[in-house]
Amino acid sequence: MIRRAALPLSLALLSLAACGGAAPPAPPLPPVTTAPAAQLAPAAQPSAALPQWASLYPSTRTVDQRDTLFGTEVRDPYRWLEDGKSPEVQAWLAAQDKLARAKLDALPDRGAILARLKELSYVNSQTTPVQRGGRLFYMRRTGTQEKSVLYFRTGKAGAEHLLIDPSTWSADGSSSLHDWSVSWDGKRLAYKRSENNSDEATMYVMDVDTGKVSTIDVIPGAKYAYASWLPTNDGFYYVRLPVDPSIPVDARPGTREVRFHKLGTDPAKDELVHDKTGDPTLMIEGYVSRDGHWLFSELDHGWRSNDLAFRDLRKPGSKGWTTIIQGTDALYDVTAYKDRFYVHTNEGAPNWRVFEVDPAHPERASWKEIVAERPDATMDGFRIVGGTLALTYIKDVTSRVELHDLAGKLVREVPLPALGSAELHGDADQDEAFYSFETYNYPSEIHSLSVKKGTDAVWFKLKVPADPPSYVVEQIFFQSKDGTRVPMFVVRGKSTPRDGSAPAYLTGYGGFNSSETPTFRKGIFPWLERGGIYAVANMRGGGEYGEGWHRAGMKHDKQHVFDDFEAAAEALVKEKLTSADRLVAFGASNGGLLMGAVLTQRPDLFRAVICAVPLLDMVRYQMSGSGRTWTSEYGSADDEGDFRALYAYSPVHHVTPGTPYPSVLMDTADSDDRVDPMHARKMAAELQAASSGGPVLLRVEHNSGHGGADLVRALVERQADWYAFALSEIRKTGATMGPAAAP
Repeated sequence: MIRRAALPLSLALLSLAACGGAAPPAPPLPPVTTAPAAQLAPAAQPSAALPQWASLYPSTRTVDQRDTLFGTEVRDPYRWLEDGKSPEVQAWLAAQDKLARAKLDALPDRGAILARLKELSYVNSQTTPVQRGGRLFYMRRTGTQEKSVLYFRTGKAGAEHLLIDPSTWSADGSSSLHDWSVSWDGKRLAYKRSENNSDEATMYVMDVDTGKVSTIDVIPGAKYAYASWLPTNDGFYYVRLPVDPSIPVDARPGTREVRFHKLGTDPAKDELVHDKTGDPTLMIEGYVSRDGHWLFSELDHGWRSNDLAFRDLRKPGSKGWTTIIQGTDALYDVTAYKDRFYVHTNEGAPNWRVFEVDPAHPERASWKEIVAERPDATMDGFRIVGGTLALTYIKDVTSRVELHDLAGKLVREVPLPALGSAELHGDADQDEAFYSFETYNYPSEIHSLSVKKGTDAVWFKLKVPADPPSYVVEQIFFQSKDGTRVPMFVVRGKSTPRDGSAPAYLTGYGGFNSSETPTFRKGIFPWLERGGIYAVANMRGGGEYGEGWHRAGMKHDKQHVFDDFEAAAEALVKEKLTSADRLVAFGASNGGLLMGAVLTQRPDLFRAVICAVPLLDMVRYQMSGSGRTWTSEYGSADDEGDFRALYAYSPVHHVTPGTPYPSVLMDTADSDDRVDPMHARKMAAELQAASSGGPVLLRVEHNSGHGGADLVRALVERQADWYAFALSEIRKTGATMGPAAAP
């Protein structure tokens, strides 16, 4: 049950976690030298920027801030922009957003794009249902609603009952519903509420039959919490983050605790199951098996390894832990079924495999492999559904779903409508399961499946006012700088010319073992309908080809990710799908770091870059937001070797005055408590002062967290800004594009 709750982007965003002693604290950074106020440089205007933009940018002062790290002097002239609570910073940011808003609102394509996005986005949608106690629980949104609403029904044909409509929580829609978990009998709901869609949250418990929310079972500090229910349905295990303002932000993840909450009791007195590590780079999780026999403890060392332990809850008073695995440089995911453990791991198998483990003999030498690693596909998903092993494989970035018996033998493959992305959900003791399927030109579907019989029926099908099959999806393979073969998906109209004249929108992520499999994206149609090409590069750092692919793009090898993206851009030009002056790059979160790196390394490759909620100061990223939880992925500037690797590509440190950088739209969120908005502020200031190229705008998403505001109107406004900005910059090259070309 590897939840990985501290991903930069909840994919998802998103939304994207044991036992052991506390680790020693990381060594402090070397002392810094700050110039006294009297020696601060005066307010400066951008000297190298294009004249028409230099006069429009808000005045941005610089400071003579210099840090010496491992013998290297690191300049930081915009250090003052890190303090988001400062009135000066708030005024500067408001001026930046005012400028961005004025320019974006005036773009000629924006109105038509916004109208089209509304047509595509205000449609009926639904999530894969969760079955509990004969009831189905799911999120659904009608074509007139801003937020998805949580419903339940008894069986597939029962009457639908509304449980939670988060749009009623606040007048401006700034309160959000996050993770939710239903008790096994379907009678209790634990859910998280946050403000401004931030990660910080409070957990509540609702009686499903009456809709009454308990005033006792209110748990603060639920940022990383997810309720793991006992089969008795009267309590659950969860992760609490103590709410204490005296704890520094960068140290808070190290105070995580696993606790048990008994319904109807004061949460302040919840039993402590596993103490905090004291190390913010280590993430604790705790969860209980479906039958209530086994309590598991998980200690995650970032996204590359974890330790597992268990406790038999049938032994009253037992407080000790039995180790399943510890100290191995690999990932493990354990599920219990009928008093056997099934361990999904990449230990010695970068493409993953499955072991059966006897709890009476959990030592590694006694494990029995039941599903071997495949050389041609990555076992991306594993769970027990209907008494079988449900395995999801990724082969060349598309999904395959298989059912195996408990000995590992293949029972059947689940037929999918096409090559795309699939995910199967269900319970170990129920025959009926549900799986979702989608790809770029195939709207999302949800199917019900009989595990025993293999019978399949469509349960929900997304309908949009577009003609997705009229567009073709191609997979292109290209060589990166070091010769590595990298895939990329390209979506285009069948009649789109291959003469370099088409505008292209290239995106990617490349990190945290996250696989960018093909999904249906309603928002790309206004771009496609104008003759544009949409491309997704599957760079190293992701999980598309197993753990080897992930590690080839992390820490000291992070440059491979940037090389892969730059090679993808070159491939689009080489294949005459577009040209550099009509190519736009987009990335968010870890993908925003990607944008900053390719922007500073290869400004000649792109006409425009859209960089959302990014990490950009890689020397100081671990000091704010959830940064400390990502050091296993990026490294830490506290370590000399890591510092040199980070500083070598850190975008804010590689902006060169006088460089004709592409036009840049920087997008940040005012309540982002995962990736500190200081990254976007500092990078915008650097680029505005240095660039002799296109405009640099800093857009602010208000009442919004890292994943954006969870309102349809906010999403379409944001996407309209992105696409209108991209098109306006391409039109400056003399490109002629119709308002909305047919596919």
